[in-house]
Amino acid sequence: MMKRVLLVGLDPAKVDFSDPAFPPGMTAEKIRAGIKFALEEMAGRGWLPEDCLVSPDETAVPMLERRLRENSYDCVVIGAGVRVPPRRLALFEALLNATHRTAPQTAIAFNTRPEDTGAAAARWL
Repeated sequence: MMKRVLLVGLDPAKVDFSDPAFPPGMTAEKIRAGIKFALEEMAGRGWLPEDCLVSPDETAVPMLERRLRENSYDCVVIGAGVRVPPRRLALFEALLNATHRTAPQTAIAFNTRPEDTGAAAARWL
């Protein structure tokens, strides 16, 4: 059976690139390209990857919970863009707890950049 992986990240259109936690020169286009790379790389591993791009607001948790109720995933990878900026700590915790609460059987992994998303999921699959 094909492994299903959900990549949770911030919607690139909603990212504040002036936040000093982001690398200089980071853009929505670079994030979109990274997400595309991650999804293609995971598909190349024979997995069924999907993305769940959330807004950094009160809609993030309900969106993730809805996705986790609609489908069963083998692994949820929470992206670095959610975890790294210190001001996103509460959002990161909320998404982590929503995953644990809604899909307790699902492994949770963390990437450091889009290029290592597949490796992050592979640690738990």
